[in-house]
Amino acid sequence: MLTTQTTAARPPRLSGRDAELAAVAALSERVRSGRSGVLLVTGEPGLGRTALLDRAAAAFGAGTVLHTRAAPAERHLAHSGLHALLGGALDPAPPADPAAVAPSPLVAPAAVAPPPVAPLDVPPADVLRTGLPPTGLLELLRRTGAQGPLLVCVDDAHLWDPASRAALGFAARRADAVPSVGLLLSVAAHRAADPDFTGLPVLRLAPLAEHAMAALLDDLTGAADPLVREELLYAAEGNPALLTALVDRLSAAQLAGRAPLPRPLADGPALTRVVGGRLAELPAATRDLLLLVAAAHEQHPDGPGADAALVLRAARAAGLDPAALDAAEAAGVARSDGNRVRIDDPLVRRAVRLGAPLSRRRAAHTLLAAVLDGDRHRLARLSHRALAADGPDTRLADRLASAAAAPDVRARPLQRSLAFARSADLTTTAGARAARLTAAAEYARLAGRPRRARELLAAAREGAAAHDALRGGVELVCGTLALRDGPVGDAHEALLLAAALLRHRDPEGAWEARFGAMEAAWAAGDVPSCVAALGPDLPSSGHDDFRTGMLAALSGRFGEARGPLGRVLDRAGSDDDPVRLLRAGVAALVLGDIATACRVNARALAAARARDLTSLVPQALEHLAYAELRSGRHARARAHAEEGLRAAHHAGQRNVVAHHHATLALVASIEGDGAALTAHTDAALAIAGPHGLAQAAALAEWARARADLGRGLALDAAARLGPLVRPGHRRGHFAVRMLMVPCFVEAAVLAGEGGDGTATAVEEFALWADLGADPQAPAQLARCRALLAPPAEAEAFYTYALTRHERAGGDVERARTLLLYGQWLRRRRRPREARGRLKDALYAFERAGAAVWAEQAQAELRATGAAAARETPGPLASLTPQQLRIARCVAEGATNREVAQRLSISPRTVDHHLRNAFALLGVRSRVELARLVSREEEPNSVGPAT
Repeated sequence: MLTTQTTAARPPRLSGRDAELAAVAALSERVRSGRSGVLLVTGEPGLGRTALLDRAAAAFGAGTVLHTRAAPAERHLAHSGLHALLGGALDPAPPADPAAVAPSPLVAPAAVAPPPVAPLDVPPADVLRTGLPPTGLLELLRRTGAQGPLLVCVDDAHLWDPASRAALGFAARRADAVPSVGLLLSVAAHRAADPDFTGLPVLRLAPLAEHAMAALLDDLTGAADPLVREELLYAAEGNPALLTALVDRLSAAQLAGRAPLPRPLADGPALTRVVGGRLAELPAATRDLLLLVAAAHEQHPDGPGADAALVLRAARAAGLDPAALDAAEAAGVARSDGNRVRIDDPLVRRAVRLGAPLSRRRAAHTLLAAVLDGDRHRLARLSHRALAADGPDTRLADRLASAAAAPDVRARPLQRSLAFARSADLTTTAGARAARLTAAAEYARLAGRPRRARELLAAAREGAAAHDALRGGVELVCGTLALRDGPVGDAHEALLLAAALLRHRDPEGAWEARFGAMEAAWAAGDVPSCVAALGPDLPSSGHDDFRTGMLAALSGRFGEARGPLGRVLDRAGSDDDPVRLLRAGVAALVLGDIATACRVNARALAAARARDLTSLVPQALEHLAYAELRSGRHARARAHAEEGLRAAHHAGQRNVVAHHHATLALVASIEGDGAALTAHTDAALAIAGPHGLAQAAALAEWARARADLGRGLALDAAARLGPLVRPGHRRGHFAVRMLMVPCFVEAAVLAGEGGDGTATAVEEFALWADLGADPQAPAQLARCRALLAPPAEAEAFYTYALTRHERAGGDVERARTLLLYGQWLRRRRRPREARGRLKDALYAFERAGAAVWAEQAQAELRATGAAAARETPGPLASLTPQQLRIARCVAEGATNREVAQRLSISPRTVDHHLRNAFALLGVRSRVELARLVSREEEPNSVGPAT
């Protein structure tokens, strides 16, 4: 029955819904202030629609609350929704003794009781018999709102009868005409687009973020075992109602980790408790058809849905009318899309499958196996037969494992993983079972399911203990998983162990383990371990060129590396294996062939996508984004890194996440996005530290330093970069150390610290530039020499640097040289020549989206007496470059002495420039100056990046 409820005395706590609560609070504030508004809350079951409305009703203390929740049993009774909502409000009779009458369950008490609602002209008996016309509800809301603020909360409004929904929608769309009335409605996600609710502002509830789910779990359990917490958060999939159901089914011992958890953790009853309402009212035949859909979908859980023709053939074989699926579509449980039928909500799909008895699940798989063609769909047919089996079956297990491994069978990695895992379930021999579980784990890894892969490996270890080859296979998968998500030192050791165990029985697997161990050592910045991982104690193979070339490059013999690595690149032109293509991309970067690196990594990305190798897509995007960053194409690098970040999160690859954050931070250090710089740098370093990712950490620090340099904080930039480029135990990562030297030299010279250490770094950079490992290096070297050269020689170096930039490309690096050259010319009192260089730099920075650097060029142009084109006017435009730098430092809270140390000038000079800046800006205090700088630069604020 449709009922009304009294709001709770204390508003319920909602975790992770700050934005949603703010939207509801804004609606309530509009009502309090005499205005009106409406908000339609929508979301899947269990995400908190009801809790949000309860919270809104409980928190509204400014007037009357009408709060009702629908029940499915009443939706066929005409006007039942309006009756439940308005029953109390339609009764005009005042209580004889207000003190003796309990508050109506319809109306939440306010701080001051509102006056009684004026009755409608329509008699209550007629309303209850015929219902209100649409205009009648609107009129009632107008009268009630005239007596004080009114909030109307209707939960599950889609379950109302059609006449009530029409009246509610009519009133909601005209809410602006009714003062002091707010309508807060909730509907299921699939009903938000219904005609009754068209045009209403929508607030969509998404699954909760992990931190919000963790906070909710703390509220539910107090202190649970860390591993149990992780399992619960993973199984709940961001659904707070499901998390509550899972906690409720566990004992205190299980929550504390003293007793094993039930498997599956999210079983049929728990899922039915959350989403079963969507299934309960469906006809039995419809539920049978949905079970066939869920069973068929099980083969492709990440796919576009079940084969509609297959499901309908199985339905007819079972005597089911295909039209029974119409009820599921009408209820929003399933939908047909061309030749596919799917249950969109994964929780509903799992509830359909796990909520059915085991005998019915087996019957569904038997039906599907019977109508599949044995030749065209060999793997799927055998998989369904295996899922229908009621005990071990050696012959079926062998056939299924053979089909799962067959290269001529078209199947996604996850489908192969499921097939190997089911074949292991039917296998009685320990060794064969371990081998199949390991194969299932490897395919789960490739499918981007690392948690599932680890579960399978844990089951495989017991049977693999007595066999070196089986142990080696387990360690290979474990080490590869750790390489993408875990301390790379652990991955390195696991992969070396795998190589030793596989050396004689599986040389190809041993080589894969060796290359993985080299990659782990590379990420950690450990050159000797990289070399050792490629040692000569394995037989020769098709990988010899890559191994020989990398050994030579890592040992500093770049001349010897060119031949073998060049052959690797030659073969990549016709290769379609994403793993080999990723290695070819590494070879191209080592050789300094950045254009080829971009091309090969783009090919690797396409190949990984074509084969549905989800685990390789984030890595391919990482390599591609980094190559584009090296080529100076920052916008492309950002696009691919942002996509890679999402893919890496989805695949559970935190190490790849860190590298994408580092790349995005470097982009932000050029584009001048301070918030992004800070966020990406912090995120990269948070993972890089505990996981030993020296390269990601070095890139993050480089981004911070480059941002400092862009803001004119040369001393800060030099201090960050010094330990990363100078010799010593804190030396930066070997693969990017030399790339940082030009930034370090520029920062050190501008900070007045261009001494012997800086000159030594330049000479080392010169040796590296001669190797041809970076096309930008010759131009950057000339720029470094210009910064250190006496005035009589500097101009020749700047001119030569610009000539080399023309050959190498890279707009940003060329613009930075033009900026430094223009500054040098201005200080030599050659403003006319300086303007030309500075304008070229400004336009190049603008084309590249390098906002902070463009601002530097604008400031220098002003200092020459020229107005920078397209310059945004503002108070700060009146300052000289030095005055602007000082003003920014003061705005950040620095004292005069701290500013002097940062900018390598005397405190007296700081004081002089600061007094002039105060006069030009018309401010009288450091606080006023800070406010002005913050207000003027807020849209383009700059922070650190990776």
